Amino acid sequence: MDAYMPPRTRGEGISSAPRRRPTGSERRRRVQLRDVEPAVDRDPVEHPQHDRDETEEVFEGVPGGPIDGSILRSFHNHVAAKIWLGEDRAPLKLVNHGAKLQLWELDTERSRIYETVHRSKLAPLTSCSHRVASRPMLSAFCERWQPETTTFHLPFGEMTITLDDVASILHIPVTGSMISFSQPLRVDDVNALLVELLGTTDVEASREMEQCRSPSVRLLWLRDHFSTITDASSDDDIEFATRAFLLHLVGCTLFADKSATSVAVLGAIPGPQHGW
Repeated sequence: MDAYMPPRTRGEGISSAPRRRPTGSERRRRVQLRDVEPAVDRDPVEHPQHDRDETEEVFEGVPGGPIDGSILRSFHNHVAAKIWLGEDRAPLKLVNHGAKLQLWELDTERSRIYETVHRSKLAPLTSCSHRVASRPMLSAFCERWQPETTTFHLPFGEMTITLDDVASILHIPVTGSMISFSQPLRVDDVNALLVELLGTTDVEASREMEQCRSPSVRLLWLRDHFSTITDASSDDDIEFATRAFLLHLVGCTLFADKSATSVAVLGAIPGPQHGW
């Protein structure tokens, strides 16, 4: 006759005693023992960190300016840093090309050039210049401008210039293909562009860039060579003069620089397909 055996629970052997569930106090004691950090004999002597790069540049804050110098690393070279440090700065220099724009006007004898400029949607720039400007106001905005964040750091917060502001003030297109170059143009490339797009000789192009000491051309050089071309000239001359006028126009307005006399040669001729 078969003997009766009671059913076994999970994890229980034949000869094992019934398992006892731990009480709440025992569970809390286990948690406390697990959270206790084991004692470690720490050496009180501080050893130098040999793995740290000794040539690593340390960016310190500016008294009265940014506390963390690692955020705005170029602030030490910013004009506002001299103000925080109590140093005097040179007066702001204003460059106005309004008079240069008036030296090359598109009258009725140059209607064909004006039609192309109008189609490029850059014609409003011909009347874009300042006759009277407030140096204190412009100086204040330059001191507040941060090129790393492309924003003005004002007492009430940060503010920047939007594309809608550009379109509303300058009345030029802000949508379309962007003129951008991953690398600056070399002198040889600019020489070839001047020969191809402006019809100059290789000797004239080389001599002009030597005069500017950079891949640029002088605004005066553009006016002397192309401002006398009218509708009675050949089609090629009118096309070259139109390109020269557009380069002169953006050099006096959008791409004006500290040289105040020259403009960098663009790798593309401004047209209606471009956005500014």
